[in-house]
Amino acid sequence: MIETALPLDKRRLQCYLAFVLADMLALFAGFWSAGYLYLGNMGLSQSGLLAQLVVPIFLTVGLYNGAYSMAALADAVHGALRALLALAISAAAVVFIAFYTKASEEFSRLSFTSGVLLAAFCMIWTRTQMRAFVRWRCGPSVINELILDDGGPAVTLPGAQRVSARELGLAPELDNPVQLDRIGAMLSNVDRVVVSCPPARRAAWAIILKGANVSGEVLDDAVSQLGAHGARIAGGHGWLRVSIGPLGMRARFAKRAFDLALAGSALLVLAPVLLIVALAIRLEDGGPAFFLQRRVGRGNRFFDMIKFRSMAVVHSDHQGDISTARDDARITRVGRFIRRTSIDELPQLINVVLGEMSLVGPRPHALGSQAGDKLFWEVDARYWQRHSLRPGMTGLAQVRGLRGSTEFESDLAQRLNADLEYLDGWSLARDIAILAGTLRVLVHSRAY
Repeated sequence: MIETALPLDKRRLQCYLAFVLADMLALFAGFWSAGYLYLGNMGLSQSGLLAQLVVPIFLTVGLYNGAYSMAALADAVHGALRALLALAISAAAVVFIAFYTKASEEFSRLSFTSGVLLAAFCMIWTRTQMRAFVRWRCGPSVINELILDDGGPAVTLPGAQRVSARELGLAPELDNPVQLDRIGAMLSNVDRVVVSCPPARRAAWAIILKGANVSGEVLDDAVSQLGAHGARIAGGHGWLRVSIGPLGMRARFAKRAFDLALAGSALLVLAPVLLIVALAIRLEDGGPAFFLQRRVGRGNRFFDMIKFRSMAVVHSDHQGDISTARDDARITRVGRFIRRTSIDELPQLINVVLGEMSLVGPRPHALGSQAGDKLFWEVDARYWQRHSLRPGMTGLAQVRGLRGSTEFESDLAQRLNADLEYLDGWSLARDIAILAGTLRVLVHSRAY
């Protein structure tokens, strides 16, 4: 049994939120104290108003200048300096706005200046005290680091867990999805992994790490001699960066919120259609309405994708070993209609809500999928890189018309290039454009 690391994403988010609340408290405490010392009880309301003007600008600047970042969690001094810089910028912005709106005469300059200084003092104190909270929530390190020893040079990394690939029976076998699933399970909560292996296995590990949803590095002592770009030297070893990990927290939050909002709404609106289709499938041959097929998802992990059943029960292909052909005798009458109109894909909205899929992303494939007479990963080893994001109900390849069976290796190559292009430059606007483009290809000639 492979042990997985304790997930830290939610714990880090809790720390970020705690930092925000502590900074806001420090701001108001500083301004209220200054107002009370200067004007007594009458100064509390005015100083509170000044604090309300500073807070939104401070938080905006702080989100972008690193006051609430991984580095701020790991290093109290770094976080405090970034917060003080955000405070200085926000105070200057308020003074600038007050000057040009001729509102500066309504506020005491002394009260405002002393409020900023006291807020800075309070912020330094609260940031120092928050170190105990961070250690309580995240432990000794705010990131999960793992050294994967696969027979390479011995290496140590302070605070990192070390595992032996040999003892766990792990190997970078690109033609073995079960092995990749086991590796994905071990790396599921890891933020950064370093692989130490012989040169012959570095390329395979690099491909696996690119699709594992982590920041990955492969140990290569030659890097220190070559001075290669995209590498670093630490502990006398050369560290070659081979992957950059998932989207940033804001991007992941935006994509997930977008998925939940649209998929949840679509399930409610389309509920009558889903019920009618399910009933039609049941009435045709008495079999189940839904069909589960194991697919490869984010981090090369398996999941069961939900579809409306379009084939006769006895011909259901749960492994996807046989590609669907035109006029395929296995497909039922209802199945032919729902495949032609892409209605058979609608139950995947449930996968989206469950977090196994996204509305937009590389389409998930069955384990037995072939291009020509080769399995997908045998055609191009870059295939595994496409799994660094959640698979999608639609994607860039689909809106370009790259759908249906893969009769030739070139069919897969075109889709793979489109998937890798999508991963290279994600944006929410691009997802919206792909969803809009999907409406044009819901009904297509290659749906059979």
